Amino acid sequence: MTDFDIALDDPTSVEVSQVLQAHLDFAREWSLPENVKVLGKSALKAEGVRFFTARSEGRLLAIGALCPFEEDQAEIKSMHTLEAARGQGVGWSMLERLVSTAYEQGCRRVSLETGTGKGFAPARRLYERGGFKICPPFGEYRHCPDSVCMTRRF
Repeated sequence: MTDFDIALDDPTSVEVSQVLQAHLDFAREWSLPENVKVLGKSALKAEGVRFFTARSEGRLLAIGALCPFEEDQAEIKSMHTLEAARGQGVGWSMLERLVSTAYEQGCRRVSLETGTGKGFAPARRLYERGGFKICPPFGEYRHCPDSVCMTRRF
């Protein structure tokens, strides 16, 4: 599947809420409870946050958000591709949209945090392919065994 659209969307819609719950469930399955840093609907609707969905023929496939972080930096949050849509390029397209949006907004760096467990391996490979490098923890993140921070500079 390569025919999908990525656009700004409402993180409070019922359909999106179901994907956010799947994202939270996945994080809880693969992370220590204290390291689950999933944003809720209200945080994803906050000023400055750009929330996107990927859809094919109206069907929701993936979500992703870009949150402002410091003056010229942004953080990728809530990036999740539904299991049925994985391996089809949806995650790559979402990552490209988030990175290009950060660049267009004048960011000099975009960062993210993801898990180190087996379940997060495909995500880490995707981010590495997208030019992200491991970096020290930033913001609220701290060193821990099941979390890694990554960044990409422009």
